[in-house]
Amino acid sequence: MKNKMKRVACVGEAMIELSMMDGNAQMNVAGDTLNTAIYLHRTAPQVTVDYITCLGNDTFSDSIFAFIADHGVGNSKIKRIVDGTPGLYAITTSPEGERSFTYWRSNSAARCLFSNGDFTMLETYDAVYLSGISLAILPHIVRLSLLEWLNKHLICLIFDSNYRPHLWESLESAQQMTSAFWARADILLPSIDDEMKLFDETEDQVAFRFSGMAKSGALKRGILGPLSLGIDVHGSYLPSSKVLDTTAAGDSFNGGYLGALFGGESQEQALKIGHDLATQVIQCRGAIIPKPALSD
Repeated sequence: MKNKMKRVACVGEAMIELSMMDGNAQMNVAGDTLNTAIYLHRTAPQVTVDYITCLGNDTFSDSIFAFIADHGVGNSKIKRIVDGTPGLYAITTSPEGERSFTYWRSNSAARCLFSNGDFTMLETYDAVYLSGISLAILPHIVRLSLLEWLNKHLICLIFDSNYRPHLWESLESAQQMTSAFWARADILLPSIDDEMKLFDETEDQVAFRFSGMAKSGALKRGILGPLSLGIDVHGSYLPSSKVLDTTAAGDSFNGGYLGALFGGESQEQALKIGHDLATQVIQCRGAIIPKPALSD
């Protein structure tokens, strides 16, 4: 089924990104599921990738709308909300490349996504990609309705928990919803750090839990490289030669991995393509690196 994906919907929040460098701010557009959508399209241009979110009718929303199209991702399903505005976040990085974020997103138009309880727009897709951030910004009743809809449909669900504690109303809610979506998901793309933090587990406990789910995907482990899920693969993964900015490391892995998989590559090759793409992304500043850098 995975290699027959022709239409993929990536659902979440697209934001204005400010990257702080030498006291100056450079404006970009990013968001975890949007980052993955862009890298998925780059890796598998034959797959139709649409982005589903809500934006306002302001100038910054116009910029995001155009940015998505400029990167080859479909924007026709994006809902524009009168008087709405997009979220904003600023990134600062340590000398080691580790990120620190400041957010202004409490009134983001994306929080209105699926507010009418209508998920029929998803029916035209072969797969839907969601993250824990996609869920966390939604009202709880909408999360439950989305889960109920997904449980009634055969559409392939791809999920990455991408845990951000400040977005959830409680740890218990984050644990319950994340567990429910792991149970429903067909392709699992967890990050070991997020799962350790969310479920208070060790690395070995996280690996054991996901290996026991008998589902396909990859457990992202940073410099160690991905752990294959569902298929026994023992690959070797080279670390990046330098780390400038770890923004979108996991998102780009997801995009590269899914793009390779949907393009017909084996699990072994898809894991390598995802890892190699992530190692290139963390050598550049910002979430979306220029296209030429992908072939350097």
